[in-house]
Amino acid sequence: MHPRNRTIAPSSSSAPAGRRLGAGMASALLAGLLAACSSTPLPPWEQGQAVQAGQVHRLPPGQAMPMGVQGEAAAPYSPAVAARFAEPAVRYATPGLQQGREQFTSNEEIQTFLGQLAARPVAGVAAQPLVIGRSQAGAPIHALLLGKGVTLDPAGFARSGKPTVLLIGQQHGNEPAAGEALLVAAEQLLNGQWASALNQLNVIIVPRANPDGALAGRRALGNDIDLNRDHLLLRTPEARALAQLVRDYRPLVIVDSHEFSVMGRVQQKFQLVQAYDAMLQYANTPNIGDFTIKAANEWFVQPMFQELKRHDLRAQWYFTTSSDMQDQSLAMGGIRPDTGRNVNGLKNAVSLLIETRGVGIGRHHIQRRVHTHVVLVRKVLEQAAVRASHLQQVKSYVEREAASSACNGQVVIEAAQTQEHKEVLLLDANTGADVVRKLPWKSSLQLQSTRQRNRPCGYLLAHSEGDAVARLQMLGVNVLRVAEAGDLQVERYQETAREQGQRQDVLGPMGSEAQILRVQVQLARERVTVPAGSYYVPMGQPLANLAIAALEPDTQNSYFANRIQHDLGSLVRVVEPPALVFEEVE
Repeated sequence: MHPRNRTIAPSSSSAPAGRRLGAGMASALLAGLLAACSSTPLPPWEQGQAVQAGQVHRLPPGQAMPMGVQGEAAAPYSPAVAARFAEPAVRYATPGLQQGREQFTSNEEIQTFLGQLAARPVAGVAAQPLVIGRSQAGAPIHALLLGKGVTLDPAGFARSGKPTVLLIGQQHGNEPAAGEALLVAAEQLLNGQWASALNQLNVIIVPRANPDGALAGRRALGNDIDLNRDHLLLRTPEARALAQLVRDYRPLVIVDSHEFSVMGRVQQKFQLVQAYDAMLQYANTPNIGDFTIKAANEWFVQPMFQELKRHDLRAQWYFTTSSDMQDQSLAMGGIRPDTGRNVNGLKNAVSLLIETRGVGIGRHHIQRRVHTHVVLVRKVLEQAAVRASHLQQVKSYVEREAASSACNGQVVIEAAQTQEHKEVLLLDANTGADVVRKLPWKSSLQLQSTRQRNRPCGYLLAHSEGDAVARLQMLGVNVLRVAEAGDLQVERYQETAREQGQRQDVLGPMGSEAQILRVQVQLARERVTVPAGSYYVPMGQPLANLAIAALEPDTQNSYFANRIQHDLGSLVRVVEPPALVFEEVE
């Protein structure tokens, strides 16, 4: 982009021209959702309570299966603690839970297991195994598509009119219970036990998103990047595979299943161990739709807490504690747009985190851990089925609200967790007795805005920033190319300070990450001539808030901070509706 009074070099773009769109036609394409938000009414909502949309049909708990592995070595905590976590009445027998096994289900066994299930579904149910990508070591990332009366492809899912639920397990390789539980879920959906949910839903199951980490028994990917911090930057093939799956199938509910450390820093700091079977959290990050949050909490998380209580499983909001041994506070999961939970929330999906106890205890209590996941996944499917039409309404409303806000109002650039105190239940490491501690608590349920800016009409990126554009498109963001040069009023980012540093999460510095650029900027208005071949990211689209997370440069997760966008001067904010000729980017 060039100031109007400067000489303009011709664009060197050699990219093939797509279909040309005049200003009016582009506006129609980009702002097809700009109709008044009231044209998509929200479902009925009673103040202060979750509304039940008719009678919830409870899915059966599943058939009793042969006893899984038992009699393993002594637990890494006292027998009194172990006694607090009795085995469930239901037993599960995935390949990795068979009698005498020492290893969990292998990636090859996942492929065989899903293939055998898909070959013999209950009448009326269709299932198709799918490889959504490959890991850094070349291992396939397996998925299973399930539906009833639908074609098992993106177009078929869209035509069905049913919401899609995506279940993701084992982003962290050392958290196996989630993956085993999702194999159980696949079996229950296909053997008739839970198949009734498919009358209202389509389901996609990814039991193991990180096969390399699972093989090595480690949290991270092969290149030491944490997959669950890469969902905006998309530096890894594993994150890209999940992003493209979400882009193509557009799930309305996404469940990210994990395990948390039973001892670790909690024991080191407080000389206590975790008491909870499960912890839950929904997406909350700057600029996420208010009604997406409301639906996640009232229609899913609160019923999930109730279901855990019904099964005598202890639960709490998800929390962890930093690696600083002097820090006595607890923190909920992070609020930055880097985790799958928050990035998928910015894609206007109800995005949920399930965490069960498990990290650091090997195979101990594996039946109870898997059972806890199964109970929660079953409840998610029940709630999604009963709320199917309401989920469609909420997503349509939130998408229209995002698109119609272009050029208007404020966007939050940075936010902070809310500082509180909260009572949590822990266990005495020796006696197993309950210990209630009231501790400083950083809540992610209410965000405190720390920096805001006016919402632009869109962003212009120089032709040289094709890598950033490709990643935006992989996320599902709509990007256009300028077909003919023209003038626009913009805001340019002027750098006022710079330093290098590390990305942070609620645990502290992310030590395995490359250093990022931390810049401070101020905005300067000017009129520029935009060369043909430049890219335009309009705010009049459903994923406008996701684009903001990637492009505002002075945040730790921005494409500029992480050197995906190479030049700060390659990006400007457009502050008037652009009267330019665009073409679609193939």
